[in-house]
Amino acid sequence: MKKKAEEKNIKSKLHPRNKHRQRYDFAKLIETCPGLEPFVAVNKFGNESIDFFDPAAVKMLNKALLQQYYDIDYWDIPDNYLCPPIPGRADYIHYMADLLGSCNDGNIPTGSNINCLDIGVGANCVYPIIGHHEYGWSFRGTDIDRTAIQAANRIIDNNGDLNQQIKFKFQINQNDIFYNVVDKKEKFDLTICNPPFHESAEAAQAATLRKLKNLKGKKVETATSNFGGQPKELWCEGGEKQFIKAMIRESKRFAPNVLWFSTLVAKETTLKSLYRALKRSVAVEVKTIEMGQGNKTSRIVAWTFLSQKRRDQWVTKRWKE
Repeated sequence: MKKKAEEKNIKSKLHPRNKHRQRYDFAKLIETCPGLEPFVAVNKFGNESIDFFDPAAVKMLNKALLQQYYDIDYWDIPDNYLCPPIPGRADYIHYMADLLGSCNDGNIPTGSNINCLDIGVGANCVYPIIGHHEYGWSFRGTDIDRTAIQAANRIIDNNGDLNQQIKFKFQINQNDIFYNVVDKKEKFDLTICNPPFHESAEAAQAATLRKLKNLKGKKVETATSNFGGQPKELWCEGGEKQFIKAMIRESKRFAPNVLWFSTLVAKETTLKSLYRALKRSVAVEVKTIEMGQGNKTSRIVAWTFLSQKRRDQWVTKRWKE
């Protein structure tokens, strides 16, 4: 019976190395982050939880998780900036670690010589935090929002030696992705991205209202996202499809600079057009990795322009010499 109870508490859809497969231990989280305590209460199912409709509660939970599992002493974001679910962000990092490991006889490369580029790092800086803590990787985060870059810098500056391994660069042209932030001589082992999902502000608002209605079981008039998000974080013209297609086109120009490009893809219906774009760009290999968080399924699409021989040379030169 004890084994069955433990299995019930495991979020089996998450990556096996994900630290968040178990239900949140609020007692331990509060011990690490006392500021979480006022937000924790017993829900209708008899379990300790927070009100996930309350942005302040979600933000404090993230702060506690980052302190408990990733040794982050200071973490804060400006009001109404994206406050992403930590377990899902960790999944992306772990699956990318597996992808890099597949180029290295199954051995995941670790250490600061592994150089990663986070497109749209946001004020929260969560991907670099997790990637550096779990694997020791170095990161450059880019964003078109100066306030986000400033907030991410404050997080890094207030957390020990992270400022030696995580850097940021403001993207001066919101229509560019790799231009202006990657020099022609630079090498990145991996690029990651959580692209804007919606195609307009109206679509983003409507989606939030639908989500809240489904969760609360009643009509909601005001769209207040529990995970926040600035307009630039939530939508762009054409939504994720057009954003990622532009990323694919531009990535071709930086083919020698990157071992694996990657991005999250929220809509399964987006995949077909992305595969066509990747074929037109003559990507040598494309991988689609499914991820599951709760009842939601998303996926990562990763691609490389390097032949197997050039990938082997990359690993030997950058990871082994």
